[in-house]
Amino acid sequence: MPRRHDIDALRVIAFAILILYHVSGVYQRDSDFHIVSSYQNSWLDYVRIVFNRWRMPLIFAISGIALGLALRGRNPRSFMLARTWRLLVPLVFGMLFIVSAQAYCEGISKGTIETGYAAFMWRYLQLRPWPAGTFAGSTHGITWNHLWYLAYLWVYTLVLLALAPLLRSTPAQRAIEWLVRPRGLAWLLMPAAMFFAFLVILKPRFPETHALVGDWYLHAEYFPVFVLGFAVADKAAIWTGLTRLRKPLLAIAVACISVELSLKAAGQYLPAGEVPLWAQHVPWGTMERAARALYMWSALLAIFAWGHALLNRPMRWLPYATEAVYPWYILHQSLMVLAAYWLIPLQIGPVLEPALVTVLTIAGCALLHELVIRRVAVLRPLFGLGLVPRGARLERRPKAAPLQVD
Repeated sequence: MPRRHDIDALRVIAFAILILYHVSGVYQRDSDFHIVSSYQNSWLDYVRIVFNRWRMPLIFAISGIALGLALRGRNPRSFMLARTWRLLVPLVFGMLFIVSAQAYCEGISKGTIETGYAAFMWRYLQLRPWPAGTFAGSTHGITWNHLWYLAYLWVYTLVLLALAPLLRSTPAQRAIEWLVRPRGLAWLLMPAAMFFAFLVILKPRFPETHALVGDWYLHAEYFPVFVLGFAVADKAAIWTGLTRLRKPLLAIAVACISVELSLKAAGQYLPAGEVPLWAQHVPWGTMERAARALYMWSALLAIFAWGHALLNRPMRWLPYATEAVYPWYILHQSLMVLAAYWLIPLQIGPVLEPALVTVLTIAGCALLHELVIRRVAVLRPLFGLGLVPRGARLERRPKAAPLQVD
């Protein structure tokens, strides 16, 4: 099967959206982010909802597709050892030395930490629990913040490799092809109904924590799309059929998010006394959750369909950007929190402050990746990059490597 340039490109785009989404968390109304600006915007709630419903399912689906393509012809045991190195080494390093900056800034801004950074790091690296509320995850002594994705991906990969022989059996392949082949409404409504059930049954009982253990609602949302991505990675007929339906899929997604946002706005801004009696008996909450579930699934399909139609071709910038994704992902939130920590006290305005936070975050990621991480051999594996053979020349535009799953 030819290289999937569209999956490479969507991966880059998905993580670029992730950076902007995290920046918006600093300015969201009633934000519980690690650091919060005084310039909060209520309209950001609605913008974030548009992206929030599919941004992480998209990333996990891409990871599943990448795993399905990368595993072909590979020994599962050696592959898992390589994935463990690529995922857990950056995770542990990031928790110790990258995310710690976020914890410090959060504690200083809350008034729960009063020491200098050196004294904080000495205490942080002892891995002893902190008082509750010192910073996110403080009771565990150490936190992973945005790096939770690496832990989830490692566990999902381990489980999926154990299930791979079953998933690749003939009955399973027929069932998967029947479910996702773009014909009729089953391929659209059945997964949406499943995600709706998760919203109704699991979400109220298991609010998302990103703690891995007990995070059952998020596992129910992320693991199925990860498995499905793995299962359809090399099914050319499915991708061709999906691409043909890109316009109706986009229309369905737009209609669903319009319904969800309209219901949320009505519930927030419409005075209770002005609601007709008949409207008080309509299950608006159920309708909102149904629209949310169908939006997530249809948007996911639409993104892959349009990506396959527009992005499945070589692009000069893509190999370099594909390599940069992992280091940028590890770095971005700590750089963003540091930038916000320095800029918030200056009170430079509701436009200039978020603009500078965004620019400083992107510039920091770009400079550290290009000038330091790529060029220092010992740092490359700590940020998920492969080792450069001794004496080899570091290319400015690396050749496209096998699609990564991290």
